[in-house]
Amino acid sequence: MSEAGTTRQTSAHGELIDILIKEGLLTEKQAVHASRLRSKLIRPKPLLEIVKELGYVTDEQVTAAIRKNKLSMRIGSLLVELGLISEADLESAFQIQRASQTPQKIGEVLVRNNFIKEFKLLEALSLQLGYPFIDPRFTNLDLSLLHQVPSTYRAKGTYIPIERVENKIVVAFANVLDQEDLDEARTMFPEGVSPAIATREAIVEAYQRFERGAQARETSEEDSAAGIVERIILDAIDFNVSDIHMEPLPDRLRVRFRRDGVLEPYKEFPRDIIPNISSRLKIMCKADIAEKRRHQGGRILFEFPGGELDMRASFYVTIHGEAIVLRLLNRQGNLIDITGIGMYPKILKRFIDGALSRPSGVVIVTGPTGSGKTTTVYSCIHHLNTPLLSIITAEEPVEYVIPGISQCSIDPKINLTFEETLRHIVRQDPDVILIGEIRDNYSAEVAVQAALTGHKVLTTFHTEDSIGGLIRLMNMDIEAFLISSTVVSVVAQRLLRRVCPECSKPYRPTPGELQMFGYTQAMVQGANFRKGAGCSHCRYTGYRGRVAVFELLILDEMVRNAILERRTSFDIRKVALESAGLVTLFEEGLVKASEGITSLEEVMRCLPLVLKPRPLEETRRLLGV
Repeated sequence: MSEAGTTRQTSAHGELIDILIKEGLLTEKQAVHASRLRSKLIRPKPLLEIVKELGYVTDEQVTAAIRKNKLSMRIGSLLVELGLISEADLESAFQIQRASQTPQKIGEVLVRNNFIKEFKLLEALSLQLGYPFIDPRFTNLDLSLLHQVPSTYRAKGTYIPIERVENKIVVAFANVLDQEDLDEARTMFPEGVSPAIATREAIVEAYQRFERGAQARETSEEDSAAGIVERIILDAIDFNVSDIHMEPLPDRLRVRFRRDGVLEPYKEFPRDIIPNISSRLKIMCKADIAEKRRHQGGRILFEFPGGELDMRASFYVTIHGEAIVLRLLNRQGNLIDITGIGMYPKILKRFIDGALSRPSGVVIVTGPTGSGKTTTVYSCIHHLNTPLLSIITAEEPVEYVIPGISQCSIDPKINLTFEETLRHIVRQDPDVILIGEIRDNYSAEVAVQAALTGHKVLTTFHTEDSIGGLIRLMNMDIEAFLISSTVVSVVAQRLLRRVCPECSKPYRPTPGELQMFGYTQAMVQGANFRKGAGCSHCRYTGYRGRVAVFELLILDEMVRNAILERRTSFDIRKVALESAGLVTLFEEGLVKASEGITSLEEVMRCLPLVLKPRPLEETRRLLGV
């Protein structure tokens, strides 16, 4: 956090711009153009920020170029050039520093007075000094190295060993310029220290996790497997993940977490512990621990100090051992009110008026696994759950327990199958029926017949979009006239990662990027595209949390006629776009990206591509925003 540094001869553009020109990422002509634009601004911006807004370079290119070229500029100037603080902020910090009774480094002044967050300062310091920035909370720490650190040193929380690399120990420091800490670490690890940078908060939390897991590591091998399983599940709860993947590889066990829909590395373990972990989980879910040649499944109710967690376990036999996936199900979680699922108000009103308020008919929510279908369906049930209605369900499994309704959890082991349950469900005189999933012709026929006899039926499908849901029913040999007369709505949905609010910043897509989405610069006027730079709040992914994107199809007469004529999916979609007010998943995703909620990369990664989306203004009008 020092302001020390030597001076290097730079051009009028500044050292960072010179480096970009030197690396061939920016031309002199582009730099001059950006400088002219900067001179016309009422409120000055760093030249680097303008260069990025013009689409000449990306954040990744800037970072790589700086790491390749040692900087001579001081940390305060670097923060200004990177756009992390303003020149006025830096001047105010200097005034506070000069007025202080005790010596303070400029970085400490900036953080203490909330001009910048600590992790942002340390990221910049990492660029200045050439040391990597690490978050030990989300890194595979070498436990043997942590054991070498005495408890008195761990309590200080000023540095932490990470791993061995090329005969040196990577050690992350809260203050990498503190000579006393450096000397301590070098004495502790005489083979050599390779410095890195981390926040003090992250170091302290990593040590706390290590100490909490120490008891499990001190037990016998079998107990150790139990401790490891418990630690993995507790960390998964802490990190708010949806799935735990335990994958046997030729030389190790790899554990990954699915968080916000994306798999992330968690930890790796020695290969010889795989059988013990597999046996432990089989005991927990009452599976056959002696059977290792066939796939198995089961349920686990995991109790922990903060409550209990229901998990679905799947054991899949591979050539390297059993791959295990645990799906975390929060049965006691708070139901989301239908107004909170993420539909735009105009679309939500259409959905309630055109589907949920109808006395009968089939409402289908469709999308791939992990797209939020269950949350949407339960929100609909919660909306309909009044003393005036009888609601009954057939689910595999029951994922949320809802007071006031009759929920049935399918269990094939005792012959409580979907077919058996559906045969009895209409005899219960229900007003609303929830069928967890239409998985075959029989369940599709039951849903349609129930709707024909005056029941409201909610169910889910696994199709790409709303039109795909209709086509799937047509391909199940359900008569077209039955589909057109019973299905009232199909809702397709996906979950996109939200741009992290702590580290996001404005982003201007290049013409080439916009072309991939079928847009020009003129078609996205007024858009507020944003990107996450990555910080400790989002585990350096640039994303935190997820947002739902919907494609609502309310069947009108034109769409019903297209179904009766058994027209193609292309034709039905064209009719829906023209007459039923359909806004595709891709189009709504682009609107959410233009509002800075998600990113263009997420839209392209997750949503079915539409080659010619309507202009943003038209899509906004259809969505009512």
